[in-house]
Amino acid sequence: MKGGLKMVQIPDWVFEFHGHKCPAMPIGSGAGLAAMKQLGVGRASNKELFMVCKNGPAHATACFLDGVMAATGCTYGKGNAVKQNYGKNAITLVDVKRKKAVRVVMNPAFQKKGLASEFVKLRSQGIEPKDIQPEIVSPMIENILKANDEDLFLIGEVAYKNLQMKN
Repeated sequence: MKGGLKMVQIPDWVFEFHGHKCPAMPIGSGAGLAAMKQLGVGRASNKELFMVCKNGPAHATACFLDGVMAATGCTYGKGNAVKQNYGKNAITLVDVKRKKAVRVVMNPAFQKKGLASEFVKLRSQGIEPKDIQPEIVSPMIENILKANDEDLFLIGEVAYKNLQMKN
């Protein structure tokens, strides 16, 4: 969507489920939405999609995963999500019926900008996300929701036969 302004809406229940406002959860949501758009599918209500998240135990990558699960409908409870502890903000989303898959990774240039933000500086000082002022975090979230997929992510197809979809 180069050149045009987009504005993704994240329902309030997603922020309530997540527990606080931070930039990583909306980035995860955007990754899930970008993957679904690339595959031409909607949110999973059953097991029509399967998601492999390459994140790890670090706080921001865990927040990313909450956004991905909310957007895609791929959850541990339904058994259509698995986490591999690689510490990356990356997912592979699989359309199980059509045996097609796409990988979405956070764009390193975008990630570098985020790591230099006031939000990340405060987090590195031990300040919890819920305690960071809205005037710091809200503009970051708004910029993420307005950003083009090409600015946020690197997106590419994945060979279905190479996937290990075991939960």
